[in-house]
Amino acid sequence: MNSPFSDSTYTDLVELGRRLYEQALVRREQELITDPRGQPIGWLLDTRIPMLDGRVFSEVGEVLAERLRARNVFQVVGYGFGAFSMVCSVLAAPGGSEFRGGFVRERRKPHGRRRLVEGPIDRHRPIVLLDDILNSGRSAGHALSLLNNEGFKVVGLTTLFNFTWSGGKARLEADGLWVDALLDLNLRDSSRRPGRPHPADGLPSKDQL
Repeated sequence: MNSPFSDSTYTDLVELGRRLYEQALVRREQELITDPRGQPIGWLLDTRIPMLDGRVFSEVGEVLAERLRARNVFQVVGYGFGAFSMVCSVLAAPGGSEFRGGFVRERRKPHGRRRLVEGPIDRHRPIVLLDDILNSGRSAGHALSLLNNEGFKVVGLTTLFNFTWSGGKARLEADGLWVDALLDLNLRDSSRRPGRPHPADGLPSKDQL
């Protein structure tokens, strides 16, 4: 299959993915970091660091907007704190006025308009869920259930990082959604604990973009 991207565009995308990874990566040598149970871990990816950098924010927004246009989808919804800047980056991209954005709450607001989904989202048009990191897919699956129950038609998910070893992408695709990741991350040595992902292992080939 021929890639729709030129050599220069592909090089730019690879470089952007690497910068996202390097800026988001936090190691235990730098500070104490823990898992949800409070146990120390060796690394994590904090996407808020690069996505709140004005230059990276703009670059990512432009790339995401182009990919969404290619799929003829112009509504994006974010679930979770890490996805909010992604939604805003698409709306702020050149030509972003053609997009509509929204946010999914964890639970319905008990007062005011009592909405679960905020924003000018049209139930009669397809939407894409934005999530900064795709791991097991449980969080994305929960957001999809909330959106489906509210009558929205979700056709796909776009993420910054896909942890390929967790199987989240396959689970979502089995439910009929397409999944687009800016960067797939693999573990170079799965026997390492806790291990660390390596972007060089996960960069997509030009034909996959």
